[in-house]
Amino acid sequence: MIMPDHIHLFCSPSEVDAEKVSGWVGYWKRLVNAELKDMAPLWQRDCWDRQLRHVGHYEEKWEYVSANPVRKGLVHCIEEWPYKGCLNELRW
Repeated sequence: MIMPDHIHLFCSPSEVDAEKVSGWVGYWKRLVNAELKDMAPLWQRDCWDRQLRHVGHYEEKWEYVSANPVRKGLVHCIEEWPYKGCLNELRW
């Protein structure tokens, strides 16, 4: 979900000893900065992450993220928001 002032990403490590989310976010920010040089500074210094421990947490956070554009008054319903999508489905 891409918002005007932040991005929500749901991600999952591919292995048990995977890199911390903050390292991955730093890498992603560097890639985007290289492409969007004219928009620097673009990012907050840190990131916020949450470990979802069961399917109920996942569904709760998905609902929260999905409602963001509606709560902010950018659209009347989530279906109208063009900056959302799924690259890979994360199955619980």
